Amino acid sequence: MANTSDIVGQRNDPEAPRYAGIATFALLPRLEEVERADVAVLGIPFDSGTSFRPGARFGPAHIRENSRQLHPYHQIHDAYPFRDQQVVDAGDVSVGPYGIDSAVRTIQAAAEKLTQAGIRIMALGGDHTIALPLLRAAAAKHGPLAVLHFDAHLDTWDVLHGASIWHGSPFRRAAEEGLLDLDRCQHVGIRGGVYDRTELEDDQRAGFEIIRSEEFQERSIPNIAEQIRRRLGSGPVYVSVDVDVLDPAHAPGTGTPEVAGINTREFFTVLRLLRGLDIVGCDVVEVAPAYDHAGVTGLAAAHTAWELLTLMGLRETAGEAHRS
Repeated sequence: MANTSDIVGQRNDPEAPRYAGIATFALLPRLEEVERADVAVLGIPFDSGTSFRPGARFGPAHIRENSRQLHPYHQIHDAYPFRDQQVVDAGDVSVGPYGIDSAVRTIQAAAEKLTQAGIRIMALGGDHTIALPLLRAAAAKHGPLAVLHFDAHLDTWDVLHGASIWHGSPFRRAAEEGLLDLDRCQHVGIRGGVYDRTELEDDQRAGFEIIRSEEFQERSIPNIAEQIRRRLGSGPVYVSVDVDVLDPAHAPGTGTPEVAGINTREFFTVLRLLRGLDIVGCDVVEVAPAYDHAGVTGLAAAHTAWELLTLMGLRETAGEAHRS
């Protein structure tokens, strides 16, 4: 039997180029290769809840492939997100495509296994349906959560085509189940169409304030970030990023694209002004590689996950400094 340490192209080979070998997220170790973990990158290849273009089931693999270029040092924050916390790739949830209810149960069970072990989740979707089971798992450990939701769409709609759980309803169901702190939830980047103004009223009852994409033209980004910080407060936060928050010019590979979105520079500038948030879980969803061009969407999603992991590491480092 060959000695695996002698096989060319292993991820732990410092001489291997970043484009070689099997792609874990950012070439991180797998969960089973470490003794402990603070954060697990978890793929959830599920898109049976989508209402328009399918294909986000292939998102986790696409994001991982485009994460090869990620580096260990964050210049803006002067931080090392993979040094200051143990981040691992936990692989994909084994979830089938034929039943939304059973898929949600499977995702929730996998998420609870990690969260109850004290491991925070950075999930790679999949469509936005997956946010509901992830919120259930996070709230079971931390109580009602503030939600920071970057998206073109509200995702607080009700039943569609007979389904109460789909990618347009996760935050409505989460609010109904008591998973959300209704005074601390914030949408950012909203611009998608609605059928009636009552949908905005329903959204408000679900606990959300709205920052529309147009406001990035009318207001300064620091001002927008300050509103987000005030709304979220100091308690536990779940961050959910639908890649369609970005304009299709910056993220064409998604299932429900909407024109007139924000660009990646605006988006990352906001994220970088949110240092100090107590992020207990997060997701990046709705990457559909069949509609992507030159990896534009995959790159945006991979770097979004890296930005969120950096924020999580900064909070971890600050907590350790406070405890010492």
